[in-house]
Amino acid sequence: MTREEAVRLAERLVGQMTIEEMISQLSYDAPAIDRLGIPAYNWWNEALHGVARAGTATVFPQAIGLAATFDRALVKEEAEAISTEARAKYNESSKRGDRGIYKGLTMWSPNVNIFRDPRWGRGHETYGEDPFLTGEMGAAFVEGLQGNGEYLKTAACAKHFAVHSGPEAIRHSFNSECKRKDMAETYLPAFKKLVKKAGVEAVMGAYNRVNGEACCASPFLQGILRRDWAFKGHFVSDFQALKDIHSGHGLTADAEETSALALKNGCDLNAGTTYREGLEQAFEDGKVDAETIRTAAVRLFTTRFLLGVMKGQKTEFDGLSMESVESPAHIRLARRAAEESAVLLKNDGLLPLKKQNIRSIAVVGPNADDRHSLDGNYHGTAGRYVTALEGIRNCVGDDVRIYYSVGCALNRDRTEDLAEPDDRLAEAAACCELSDVVICVLGLNEFLEGEEGDDGNQYISGDKADISLPASQQRLLETVASSGRPFVVVLMAGSDIDLSYAADHANAIVDMWYPGEQGGNALADILFGKVSPSGKLPVTFYRSIDDVPPFTSYDMEGRTYRYLRKDAQYPFGYGLTYGDCAVTRAVIQGGEEAAAAALQVPDEGLVTIEAGIENRSDVITDEVIQVYVRAEDAKDEKRNCALCGFERVHLKGHEEKTIQIRIAAEDLLVVNEEGKMEKEGSRLHFWVGTSQPDRVSERLTGRIPVELTVRLV
Repeated sequence: MTREEAVRLAERLVGQMTIEEMISQLSYDAPAIDRLGIPAYNWWNEALHGVARAGTATVFPQAIGLAATFDRALVKEEAEAISTEARAKYNESSKRGDRGIYKGLTMWSPNVNIFRDPRWGRGHETYGEDPFLTGEMGAAFVEGLQGNGEYLKTAACAKHFAVHSGPEAIRHSFNSECKRKDMAETYLPAFKKLVKKAGVEAVMGAYNRVNGEACCASPFLQGILRRDWAFKGHFVSDFQALKDIHSGHGLTADAEETSALALKNGCDLNAGTTYREGLEQAFEDGKVDAETIRTAAVRLFTTRFLLGVMKGQKTEFDGLSMESVESPAHIRLARRAAEESAVLLKNDGLLPLKKQNIRSIAVVGPNADDRHSLDGNYHGTAGRYVTALEGIRNCVGDDVRIYYSVGCALNRDRTEDLAEPDDRLAEAAACCELSDVVICVLGLNEFLEGEEGDDGNQYISGDKADISLPASQQRLLETVASSGRPFVVVLMAGSDIDLSYAADHANAIVDMWYPGEQGGNALADILFGKVSPSGKLPVTFYRSIDDVPPFTSYDMEGRTYRYLRKDAQYPFGYGLTYGDCAVTRAVIQGGEEAAAAALQVPDEGLVTIEAGIENRSDVITDEVIQVYVRAEDAKDEKRNCALCGFERVHLKGHEEKTIQIRIAAEDLLVVNEEGKMEKEGSRLHFWVGTSQPDRVSERLTGRIPVELTVRLV
C-alpha cells in the first residue's frame, strides 16, 4: 500500500468522525469507535533491542553494544527478527481481545540521541557519541523494523527529537541551550538520515526545551522536520512531555493551553493525558480549529492503514504466531550479535585461553552470574539467560574445575545485611589462589544507569555521578590483582567506566556491554578463541570525569572524540582482535595515489575510497575498516577528524582483500556557525585504518592509518 492510498483511506474515515471522536484518537491509548468499525489501539510499544515489556521475546544486546559491531547488515537483520516477533505477539494478543500497552505495532525505537556525556544514564540506549555511526546504525534498524513489503511490518520511531541527553533528574524542566552549529553538526544529522534515507514512520519529541521552545511544541524543530526534511509520518510526544510544558517549563497555564500549543505545532499523538484533559476545551474556546485536529487524526490513521490493522485489511504477516518468538534462529542471531559487539581493550597474550593448559578457573564478580547484567533497560523476558558463569561452564564442561564467588555486592559494601563489610572478599581470594586463571566480571546494570524513574517506568535509576567503578568492585579488583594469578577483567556496563587500575594490572580487558540473553555463551566463545573479538568503541572512554565539560552544557567543545582536547583512556573506534590486520593501501575514486590527487566534491552523490586490507596472522577474524576526514584551512571545521565511512570485513588467516567504502558528499562538508553546510578548506585529509588517527589508538594498536590528502578543486 502506498502512502497516498493510505492517506485517502484515512481522510475518508476521519471525515466520518465527530470532533470528539477525532480528539479521542489523539491519545496513545485510543479507544474503539464501534459505529465505524475501528478497534481500540494502544500506540505504545518498545523494541530497543527486542520486543520489550510484553513478556517473552529474544533479548538482543543493548543498543550501545550493537553500535560497537559497526555492522549495518547485522543491525538490520536483528530489527527484522524483532519486527517478526512483534507481529507474532500482536497477532496472538489481538485475536484474544488484548489490545493493551506493549501489544501494538508502533515501536518507539530506535533512540538516536547523541551520547555526549558518560554520566547520562540512558546513553546505553543509543548508538554512541558519533552522529554518522548513529545515523547509519539507526537507519539500518528502521529499515529492518519497517520492512519493504506491501504493508509496514512495524512502524519505527526516531526519538527523542531533539538535543536531548540528560541530565535525567531535571529533564521535565530543563532548557538545552544549543548553538546552531552544534545542532546541525551533532544533534540533528542522525534524525535527518532516519527521515530522508530510511523513511521512519514516526518521530518522538523530547521532554526538554531547546533554546526556549518545548521540543514537543517547537515551531523551529517542526520546520526542520516537515519543511526541510519533508517528513510525512506522525509526531508523538514522550510520555507526559506535554504535561511538562505547563507543569515543568511554565510555558503555558494549563492542559488546555498546552494542548492548543502542541497540536498547532505538529504534535499529532499525546503519550500521556494532556490532550484528553484539555484539547476538547481548547477547541470549544477557539484556541485550536477543527482542521488542525483533523490533520493530526489523518496522519495517525494513515499509519494504521499502512500497518494493515484496520477493518478488512489482510497482510502478509497475519500468519505469524508464537512459533516465531525466540526461535532457534533468533537465539543464534542474538549470540552472533553479542560476539560482534565485544570490544577487546587489552590483551598481553593471555587470550585466547587454551583449555588444554587450564585445570581450574575462578569466575568472580557481581555480574558473573546475574541476568540483570545481560539486559540493559527496555528489554523483554528471555526464555533462558546465559550468564558469564554459565557460558564458561558450557564451554569447558567437566574437564576444568570452576570456582565461583560473587566477590562483592554490585554497589554496596556487603552482600548480606548482617555481615561485616567486604564479606565475600576472602572467598574470592581463596578461589583465585586455587585457580590457573581468573575471570573477574564487573560493571553496572539497569538499576545503576538508566532512565529517570517516573510512573511510566518500571524502575528508578538515572544518571551516574562519575565514571568510577563502585567502591565495592574496586576493592574486589584489587583483591584479584593481589592474588598474583593471571586474570581477565570482563566489563558489563553501558557506558564509559574508569579502567585505569585494570589497564595497569589485568592481563586482558573485554567490554561486553549489556550483551543480551546469549551473553555468557558469546563471552566464552571469545575467551577461548572460538571467535575473535572485533567490536570497536562507539564512545570515548575518558581518563577522568574532570576531562568532561559540565553535564548541563550542550556545547560540544571538549566532548567526544571529534572535539576532545586531551588524550582518551580508550578512544572512539578502538578495539583489538586476535588477528593482525592492517590497511596496506588506499586510493580515492579509483584514481592515482592520493598525494597527487585533486577532488571536486559533488553537490550530491558519493565519493569512493578503495582500500586494501591484510590479515598477517593465522587467525580468522573480522575487522572494521574506518575512514575519517578533516578539511584543512576551514575556519568552521571541527577540532579533530570525523568518521565518514566504515565497513566490517571478514578475513581468513593471511588473507588480503580490496574493499570500497562509499562516502556521501554531504559528509565531506563543513558546518558554519549558522548551521549551514558549506564546501570549505584547501584540502581534505582522509585516514583509512582500523582505528581513528589519534596517538593513543596508534600506540595501543601498533598501527598508523593510511593518510590520503586531496586538493579541493
